[in-house]
Amino acid sequence: MVIKGMFVYLRPIKDEDMESIYKSCQEEEFLYMTGTRNSFTLDQIIKSYKQFSKDPTRYDFAICLLDNNEIIGDLSILDIDQDNKKAGFRISLHSRNTLNKGYGTEATQLAQKFTFEELKLNRLELEVFSHNIRGIKAYEKAGFKKEGTLGQSLYMNNKYSDEVLMGMLQEDYYK
Repeated sequence: MVIKGMFVYLRPIKDEDMESIYKSCQEEEFLYMTGTRNSFTLDQIIKSYKQFSKDPTRYDFAICLLDNNEIIGDLSILDIDQDNKKAGFRISLHSRNTLNKGYGTEATQLAQKFTFEELKLNRLELEVFSHNIRGIKAYEKAGFKKEGTLGQSLYMNNKYSDEVLMGMLQEDYYK
């Protein structure tokens, strides 16, 4: 299954993507943006994705450039709750040289397309830390709305950050 946009496309994660995911997990800035304190070995990442692939409540996608098929990130639609027709969302670009080019926003929109048109869910939600301004702007550009704030829920790098809850409804997607 491939979901194509104008500049990027989504495809299922493959074994050969693990190295790119591993490298992104070594970037201090990316770890801070997601509030991640632990570093992961390549073996841990491989083991995790093997587990994820067996989880019926999640889909993991590689984000690839259309012009050269290079993997530039990954995203997940996770914690799919069929009873309540909702799921969680996370995204990570793997390299600084892919930031601020609209790739993350387009990949997010493709994930929304999959969530609302293929999975027929009603809600897609995420959490983002207040210091991740670039992420918040990309989510808003893709149609997510701020729905709540957990004040000072992260203490990292000697400062507190709020956790911002954002969501998008199927009806807003179709507007």
